[in-house]
Formats: sequence, C-alpha cells, structure tokens
Amino acid sequence: MCLAVPGRLTEIYKKDSLRMAKIDFGGLAREICLAYTPEAKVGDYALVHVGFAISLMDEREAQETLKLLKDVADAGHEIS
Repeated sequence: MCLAVPGRLTEIYKKDSLRMAKIDFGGLAREICLAYTPEAKVGDYALVHVGFAISLMDEREAQETLKLLKDVADAGHEIS
C-alpha cells in the first residue's frame, strides 16, 4: 500500500533540467519533482508520493484529505 499526501505548491523552478517545486504540507515545506504534472502552477494542490507530484487536486478535496489524515493521526494518539 502507498500513501500520497496533498500539499500546496508555493514555488516552481528548474533543477538539473527537471521542473521542481517547493510544496507546503500544512507548515512543513519540502522539495518535490513535477515531472508527472507538467501543468502544475504555483497555488495548485498536488498529491505527492515519494517526492513526486503524481496528480493535481482542487483545494476542497485537498483540505478534506488533510482533515482525514489528521483525524487518523489523532485517533492513534488516543489509543496510546
């Protein structure tokens, strides 16, 4: 099973001829590759798996997914 997490693109640039981006995962910024999503632009939400944006999604869907992930994490803390 794989896990992909949504984030918002904050910057796009080239690195070693690859289209790259900075992405914000709710306050945590990371660098990702946009090779699979050439249509991506700053402000878009992308679904990211192992450092690659694998698809774009709308903000509502991204926020809903982030809330579900937070709920799962919070439930795990309640069990401990």
